[in-house]
Amino acid sequence: MENRKIRMGMIGGGKDAFIGAVHRIAANIDGQVEFCCGALSINPEVAMESGKILFLPEDRTYLNYEEMITQESKLPADKRIDFVTIVTPNFAHFAPAMMALDHGFNVVIEKPIALSLDEAKQLQQKVKETGLILCLTHTYSGYPMVKQARHMVAEGQLGAIRKIMVEYPQGWLSTLTEREGNAGAAWRTDPAKSGKSGCMGDIGTHAAQLAEYISGLKITKLCADLNIVVPGRGLDDDGNVLLKFDNGANGVLVASQIAAGEENALKIKMYGEKGGLEWHQMEPNTLIVKWLDQPAQIYRAGQAYLSDAAKHNTRVPGGHPEGYLEAFANIYRNFVLTLRTKLEGGTPTAAMLDFPNVEDGIRGMAFIENTVASSQSDQKWFDFKI
Repeated sequence: MENRKIRMGMIGGGKDAFIGAVHRIAANIDGQVEFCCGALSINPEVAMESGKILFLPEDRTYLNYEEMITQESKLPADKRIDFVTIVTPNFAHFAPAMMALDHGFNVVIEKPIALSLDEAKQLQQKVKETGLILCLTHTYSGYPMVKQARHMVAEGQLGAIRKIMVEYPQGWLSTLTEREGNAGAAWRTDPAKSGKSGCMGDIGTHAAQLAEYISGLKITKLCADLNIVVPGRGLDDDGNVLLKFDNGANGVLVASQIAAGEENALKIKMYGEKGGLEWHQMEPNTLIVKWLDQPAQIYRAGQAYLSDAAKHNTRVPGGHPEGYLEAFANIYRNFVLTLRTKLEGGTPTAAMLDFPNVEDGIRGMAFIENTVASSQSDQKWFDFKI
């Protein structure tokens, strides 16, 4: 492979889309990725205007994903893209991802991975068949202090994990904003576009993934209570889930988008035999570690005492805040390092492979479907079925 940037195309993410801009910034932070083409909107005018704003060539500004994937696959090897980033609403994840994989393109995709567990399993099979890479952007697993927490748990510093408490409160859906012109709220609360769940699909999946990622454990049983709090809404906007993990630990997951006054207050607490840890997404450079027999400690990002995993995902010295964009960029960087290594015929390291993948996508969709089934049933415990 010649010395060059990895080439990216984007589906969705036009000029007024929040998450598309985040992906482009994240992909660009380390200077490893070249943004080459896009099918940026289902609206042709918006698609073309977005391409101009982002300085894409007119002949590589496409009007739909089918055209983009087909035309890009016909380009010579030194021109065509290496991967596709999909930042569309949930209902438009599966088809472009399958088509991209079928045409030899690696995929980065927003969560949840698809609209159903069946679709997720089809993507899993396609990834196995093609040998290509699928990266799922569970952003919060990219923070340095989340890496540090995961390392400390894996090293047994807290002893066997006994309890996990994770909560994700937001307040932005405290009113029927989906009927007031809020496009993001409109599709997230529409079953045809969002899927079986609203709040649990949108943010509960992040909380579940973070709990499993830090602990190294898997959810085996759950007992869910999903609620539609705001009258007239089509999907859950609030929920509580009791959890059982594969080592016998128990947990509580709370996700709500009607917690009036909250911003994006994801936080997790985890307790083992010897101590516990606590991390808050809105104060991401701090990890609090509490001990059974000694004073609590405050770990800070950018410090020499941190694990190699935390250091690998840190860009600036201590005291220079790193946040959401850098965590997002860590997902991209590790994916791109893995992709580059594979293109060069090498074997990616464990540090490179440290990004959410299609297996996380499967578990995320299973979490959604199992919580919905549990909430609709009077049965107390549901096995976590995949």
